[in-house]
Amino acid sequence: MKRFLIAIAFLALSSLTFAQKAGEKITFTATDLNGAPVTSEIFSKNKVTMLNIWGTFCGPCIREMPDLAKLNEENKSKDVEVVGIVIDILDRKGNVDSRVKSSGEAIIAQTGANYTHIIPSKEMFSGVLRGVQAVPTTIFVDSNGKQIGEAYLGSRSQKDWQKIIDEILKK
Repeated sequence: MKRFLIAIAFLALSSLTFAQKAGEKITFTATDLNGAPVTSEIFSKNKVTMLNIWGTFCGPCIREMPDLAKLNEENKSKDVEVVGIVIDILDRKGNVDSRVKSSGEAIIAQTGANYTHIIPSKEMFSGVLRGVQAVPTTIFVDSNGKQIGEAYLGSRSQKDWQKIIDEILKK
């Protein structure tokens, strides 16, 4: 419970500045759960990247992950990729909490969500994550790294996400 309250407080404080807006370029440098470097260049690999911000404490986040894994597989041919950001993996000092990391890895294995999952950097909390007030939050990003539309709050079914993805691809 304490970790949950810390994460909520951190998110609330980080949202005091203006939230990321549609059309704004998202830039960051971070690592994935395996320790490999990841930058905002990840967006250039696809027409659309579905950036799903989730927490290990979040039931709705975990329940939608199998659907996100299916979306990721079924939309590869359309140049659409799902990427996760594990929002609660850092402790108050900005270091990776090994217990939360292990929990996140177990959740990913259990749900089959084998797409890239990013450990947020401090830079991300003042950038793409600055307006995130609850999880799951999902942001769509184009190949130039610009946010498409507004952020989506809450979980959705595979069918509902697919409708959103298809609409984005039509534009």
